[in-house]
Amino acid sequence: MKALITGAAGFVGRHLTAHLESLGDVVHGVDRDNGPDLLDADGCLALLDELRPDAVYHLGGFSDVGGSWSTPNATFRVNAEGTLNVLQACVSAGVRRVVAVSSADVYGRVTMSELPLTEDNPLRPVSPYAASKIAADYLALQAHFGYGLEVMRVRAFNHLGTGQTNRFVAPALAERIALNELEGGEVVPVGNMTPRRDFTDVRDVVRAYRLLIEHGEPGEAYNVCSGHDIAISELADRLVAKAARPMRLEGDPSLQRPVDVPVLRGDYTKLNKATGWDPEIDLDQTLSDLLEEWRSRVEI
Repeated sequence: MKALITGAAGFVGRHLTAHLESLGDVVHGVDRDNGPDLLDADGCLALLDELRPDAVYHLGGFSDVGGSWSTPNATFRVNAEGTLNVLQACVSAGVRRVVAVSSADVYGRVTMSELPLTEDNPLRPVSPYAASKIAADYLALQAHFGYGLEVMRVRAFNHLGTGQTNRFVAPALAERIALNELEGGEVVPVGNMTPRRDFTDVRDVVRAYRLLIEHGEPGEAYNVCSGHDIAISELADRLVAKAARPMRLEGDPSLQRPVDVPVLRGDYTKLNKATGWDPEIDLDQTLSDLLEEWRSRVEI
């Protein structure tokens, strides 16, 4: 299978490239430094017309939820208009199958009684990022109904793994712990510890994407998640427990977001029924891998 990945140089894109190549797929990756900008509609059309891939995995876009508060216009343009450009190019080039990756942030503010979240839950965006992802989600749905594009919409919950930027909570904590081990520090600064999130190893996430290309139902939305949630405080405690020397967590007001969704926990029953997918990698293994990576990074 010939595949195109947008956002191929990003955290998930690199893992997806490795997974697809391990299965024998021919992969062409584009990103902001190597390929047309997502806002370049003509460039997207030319790329898809030249490559004519069997499948497109659209991962590209703005992924910093916290950063979207300071750049709402740019976030919306890249995530919504950029997705529109990719989808229109796919239609024009006759691409057979597309996975359009959105986010569980589209569910926004939820109550405990609504958990676990299914794909039928209402969408209540809290951040500018979440609103942009809802727009992208519905542009994908329109491409299916309006043009017959075989596109599967993915609502990915939090995922972790090596190669993730320290703008996200787990790698940020792992970096601080690794620096403390190197420099003798004892304090690990943290932001809001109360939100609860559903974490999945990125290697499991990319398996789900490939399975959806093969077996997903066009037009449908699919949660990719573990089905379990833990508090950020527990995630931080688990990482600190893996440190080579004693450390303590300490709140830092500068790390707080303007608004945090209290809890997200998904239900991946629909994905499992369509593809047989289940998460396989334990969270403690993921955190150990992440901490080892940051130990290597800070020693360079």
